[in-house]
Amino acid sequence: MTYFVDVTVRGYELDTQGHLNQAVYLQYAEHARWELLRAAGLPQEKLLADGVGPVQLEVTVKYLRELRGGDRVRVSCEFVYGAGKTFEIVQQIVKEDGTLAADIRAVGGILDLAARRLVADPAGRLAALAEKPDLLGNTV
Repeated sequence: MTYFVDVTVRGYELDTQGHLNQAVYLQYAEHARWELLRAAGLPQEKLLADGVGPVQLEVTVKYLRELRGGDRVRVSCEFVYGAGKTFEIVQQIVKEDGTLAADIRAVGGILDLAARRLVADPAGRLAALAEKPDLLGNTV
């Protein structure tokens, strides 16, 4: 399932060329990931209380269209699980007119904060903790 949040580009996020600073695309993606976890019933406090935290191990951003102050965008987020300790985080930033502004792909995991190691079954661990596990993707 793909989750999304809406964001309006703010003036202080612009670079000297008048478009969204490249680092802010990553902040939008981070915001959408945390909102997805929160909507699933996994706010940061609950994850910490369970001794785990999400980590991002790799990220690739394809900047496709510039964003300017006042632009309204939709930032999507989907967790795609496979076998193993990591999963893919697929995100897009789409302008109001449907134009894809950025495609963001990441590799993530769930870190056991005591052992400082990735948990073996991130989908299962998140699903067991979540109030709405269906929001987290294919958590079988």
